[in-house]
Amino acid sequence: MAIRVPCVGGIVFDDQGRLLLIQRGHDPGRGLWSLPGGRVEQGETDTEAVVRELREETGLDVTPHTFVGMVARGPYDIRDYECTVAAGTLTAGDDADDARWVDSAELVELDASGLLVDLLFITLRDWGALPRA
Repeated sequence: MAIRVPCVGGIVFDDQGRLLLIQRGHDPGRGLWSLPGGRVEQGETDTEAVVRELREETGLDVTPHTFVGMVARGPYDIRDYECTVAAGTLTAGDDADDARWVDSAELVELDASGLLVDLLFITLRDWGALPRA
């Protein structure tokens, strides 16, 4: 049986209803746009991992709230949580080459251009988590 890797992601919207995305700096998905997140470290809760990963990748301090859903991508089991920004300035860091807020038109364009990680648009749509702007 293959070993599963527990991961978390953050679904974050700004005051204008735009969605926070990062451009992956490393594999898997290098160069593609994705929700910020990463592996849960040993002894860490999902909440702690979301806070740490989003701070490392975006420079933002977030407060995780509702569990939205889980996806399996290769060996990774990714549990995504709705989050709100508590503090910080958006800056790409750690494993991210870029970080930005995207509106619905930009998200559709990234999807049509093949620049989103696999099935991200469909998953967000199915979860009711697309940008409102």
